[in-house]
Amino acid sequence: MSQTFDALLLVSFGGPECREDVMPFLENVTRGKNVPRERLTEVAEHYFHFGGASPINQQNRELIAALSAELSEHGCGLPIYWGNRNWHPLLPDAIREMRDDGVQRALAFVTSAFSSYSGCRQYREDIERARIEVGPAAPPVVKLRPFFNHPGFIEAVADRVHEALADVSQHHHAKTHLVFTAHSIPVAMANGCQYAAQLHEACSLVADRVEGLPWSLAYQSRSGAPGQPWLEPDIGDWLREFSRQDDRTHVIVIPIGFISDHVEVLFDLDDEAKATATACGLQLIRAETVGTHPRFVRMIRELISERIDGLPPQFLGVLGPNPDVCPESCCLSGRPVRPISST
Repeated sequence: MSQTFDALLLVSFGGPECREDVMPFLENVTRGKNVPRERLTEVAEHYFHFGGASPINQQNRELIAALSAELSEHGCGLPIYWGNRNWHPLLPDAIREMRDDGVQRALAFVTSAFSSYSGCRQYREDIERARIEVGPAAPPVVKLRPFFNHPGFIEAVADRVHEALADVSQHHHAKTHLVFTAHSIPVAMANGCQYAAQLHEACSLVADRVEGLPWSLAYQSRSGAPGQPWLEPDIGDWLREFSRQDDRTHVIVIPIGFISDHVEVLFDLDDEAKATATACGLQLIRAETVGTHPRFVRMIRELISERIDGLPPQFLGVLGPNPDVCPESCCLSGRPVRPISST
């Protein structure tokens, strides 16, 4: 059944754009989580390493520009608004702008491919909290489904892997291993969602399109208390163990859990993981994230068409497409469930 929407809201994590933004941004990220100040100071140094600016906001601007052109070219005139969870432009400001522009009902594209509390449910909570802050005239906002197994996402990631593989001489292809990475999450959170299963399926789907090279899945960017179990192995630990157990010399790291090259990709992979690989005698090549890859941009348009035109969902693999409206038991955080309006 077709549905009427008159705007698209791009929803993302947000990031600082100068040194002065870094600590207020990190305080927003960790609010209510009882994170020690020394941990914030440690993470702030990751941002200061890049001048205090995360590339994520600029990458979202580039994605909006590419998507605007894609929608216009195909006769879909939805205006695009943009709101972040943790830094400007913030979600309440975006929803307030939509209200003032007379938007009646909007779709939301969240820059997270996989289902988890922090990657799906929390964004839905953020949107509803922002709507409540704006007031009763705030337009309803309906989130598009996660896209971990959409052909457009898989094809775009595979293309990025092929680009990275082109930097490896043909002579060394037989000595090359693919390792996919995604943000680690607490095991208690992982037990309440399909995050790990979706990651394994997406990695397999991509690897099937890349010369049949062997592959593994590792995690990165863990931020929890040392005694709390999180998904493993960490990419650094994986590299050290791989160098001891395998005679392959080249590793292509694919940050499949991220759609843009922001600080967690640049610092954790391009700096720390690369240094670890070098110390282990491995040649590490990092594949780019999908960013504004044309197939990925087209995928967003196709997700919009599913909801507006009632088209059947596109997907690969065996897990099937996520439902358009998530059940209340979906993507639990490990804490008491808070009801969310499905609008």
